[in-house]
Amino acid sequence: MAFLDNSGDIILDAVLTDSGRFRLAKGDGSFRIVKYALGDDEINYALYDKTNSNGSAYYDLEIMQTPVLEALTNDDSSMKYKLISIPRTNLLYLPSIVPNEKESAFARHASTTWVIAVDQNTVGTNAKAGLIIAPNITNSTATKGILNGYNPGGNGNASIRADQGLNTNEIPVTFTLDADLVETQYIVEMDNRFGSIVDPAGSATTKSFVDDDNIATYYFSKGDGNGRGMIGDIGIDETTNSSIKGPRGTFFNFKVLASTDLRTSTFLFDQLGTSGLSVVGASTVTCQFVDTIISVMGATTGYRMDIPVRFVRNQN
Repeated sequence: MAFLDNSGDIILDAVLTDSGRFRLAKGDGSFRIVKYALGDDEINYALYDKTNSNGSAYYDLEIMQTPVLEALTNDDSSMKYKLISIPRTNLLYLPSIVPNEKESAFARHASTTWVIAVDQNTVGTNAKAGLIIAPNITNSTATKGILNGYNPGGNGNASIRADQGLNTNEIPVTFTLDADLVETQYIVEMDNRFGSIVDPAGSATTKSFVDDDNIATYYFSKGDGNGRGMIGDIGIDETTNSSIKGPRGTFFNFKVLASTDLRTSTFLFDQLGTSGLSVVGASTVTCQFVDTIISVMGATTGYRMDIPVRFVRNQN
């Protein structure tokens, strides 16, 4: 990986992603470039200097001369934040996606991550204390941010929810978000070695594909079978239980099922994780853990949010 010098002539450096090369290699004539994306991850727009004494031609000179990364074939590492084109000129704010932490059922754990308990021993039973179930304690405040990754459908309302809309106090929440700014489709990426996305009822969803880096990509559309119960409208009356401050769009709500490898062995924990972590839930459990992220992106605006997730396994 290297940077391209952008101080002189403008250089165009383009490559196919791993996914594109895979499709091209089929050699059956089906490969067609029908979509492309542009990104500006390297650019710091704070460098724009409208007070430059040399005149307006120099206001953005430092930005224009910023070195940019050479094209990468790894689609998961390139263009994390994609540019979008909106023809309207009357927009003061653009939509964002933020985690909903107003409701305890969606809030993150005290560790600042969402904790996924991977097996029954970690979840706990009525006979043996665990992170979620312990004698006389079920889905209490103590278990906030802890999801049942062993049996996602059996953990009440504990899940992860992302809210979309205009996150500003400058526009009243009672205003209706313009239709072309509302997300009706979400793209989700996560490490396929660790788990999979399931709906709030704990039912499996369909992966679109898994790339050569083991990153699984899911496409969810409002109202379709794969997005059942996962995408919905945020009501304007949700003034206290939505993290969006202004006009609201939609929410994306999901749970996580731990992979078979995490549920049945310590291999990935031994190879990629750490031991000896004290995790506080319904009880305090000493765990092995692996940290990762789940990326949620709106298909309309391209806004992307990374959700920190910690898979944990009881060592006792």
